[in-house]
This record gives sequence, C-alpha cells and structure tokens, in this order.
Amino acid sequence: MNIKILGPGCANCAALERVTREAVDSLGLDARIEKVTDYPTIVGYGVMRTPALVVDEEVVVSGRVPTAARVRELIAPLVG
Repeated sequence: MNIKILGPGCANCAALERVTREAVDSLGLDARIEKVTDYPTIVGYGVMRTPALVVDEEVVVSGRVPTAARVRELIAPLVG
C-alpha cells in the first residue's frame, strides 16, 4: 500500500502523518508513507485544501485532520 500525505509541512500535515502512522500500525499493514510538499503535484491530485491523504493514488481526505480511528475506517477496505 502506498500512502501520501499532501501538504506544505504545516502542523496539520504533521498531525495527519501521525494519525495515519497510528492507523497503519494498528492494522498491521506494510505501507509506504510519503510526504508530498510540491505544490504542482498536490494540485495535480485535485486537492485545493491541505492536508490531504492519498491511498494508492486515490484522495480519501482533504482539508482536515481525521482521527486515527477514521483513517483506519478509510484504509481498511482498501487492504487487499
């Protein structure tokens, strides 16, 4: 699984990375988590508000920081 945290590196971006790592660890997933700070790349995903969470090239959250439990709910069905 490939997960990307999109954002300029703000506090909310760091919070999204933290809750995402929590969710991945609690599910026992082998996932690569990558930070993307390049604005043209972020816009290329259609994201206008950061932070955003991209799982296997699909934007699943944008413009807010969900709880770790919510991230688990979002990524668990994508595990295959």
